[in-house]
Amino acid sequence: MLLSVPHAGRCYTPEIIAWARVPEQTLWRLEDRYADLLIEDLVARGFPALVAQVPRAVIDLNRDPRDIDVKLVGAVPRGQPLIQSVKQRGGLGLFPRSLPRCGDLWRGVISWEEAHSRITLAHEPYHATLEQEAELLRHSHGEVLLVDVHSMPPLPPFASGLSRADVVIGDRFGTSASRTLVELACSVIAAHGYVAALNHPYPGSYLIERHGKPESGRHALQIEISRDLYLDDQMESPGPGLGRVRTMVTQLVEELGRELGGRHWSEAAE
Repeated sequence: MLLSVPHAGRCYTPEIIAWARVPEQTLWRLEDRYADLLIEDLVARGFPALVAQVPRAVIDLNRDPRDIDVKLVGAVPRGQPLIQSVKQRGGLGLFPRSLPRCGDLWRGVISWEEAHSRITLAHEPYHATLEQEAELLRHSHGEVLLVDVHSMPPLPPFASGLSRADVVIGDRFGTSASRTLVELACSVIAAHGYVAALNHPYPGSYLIERHGKPESGRHALQIEISRDLYLDDQMESPGPGLGRVRTMVTQLVEELGRELGGRHWSEAAE
């Protein structure tokens, strides 16, 4: 088992705060606010985890490094590989440019030198470490599961008008993890009294797409947890529900680990 929290960073340098045209609290909207607290018990029990320190406002570790918004990054070298994702068109590429109901986040463009430095110093090491740790675990145990922990704004009720999803499990529509693991995850979540959804509206993004290779014994799941379940009413600080959600996450990962370790998979991807 391997844990990742790529949007946990909340260490804003004075330079970033000065460059922002919005208050620091607005930049918090980009975070998975205090999602790292959800895995504290697991870390204390020895589960390996990679928790980002760099804020998503600086660089999004869950984006393809080619997903560079040329409206924000100036003088991109000719021939530099680029893609344009749907998220980027909405202002949320590798370097977030804007937020709904807020507009542009920054006072100017990022130089290519600064953008390249952020990729080299933050994005590349994060993913290289995940790959190295995942391969070590796969080599030792035959299989590895990366659980990528996120939080999400509260979702509206289902179309039926009944309830809503509290937790969304993403497996890239069946491509990043064994179906057995996905079904177990949904079962554990339901046993704790939460409503789980699969892939809608969050199927998982770059991180589990890159690291989830079940045919090679490397599974990856994205877990999105509604922020109002563990934060306060302002969605800014830990709230009274933190303990209950943390208990659910702890049992979820432990149960997945037992399933992964207790089976010989006839097929890595079912």
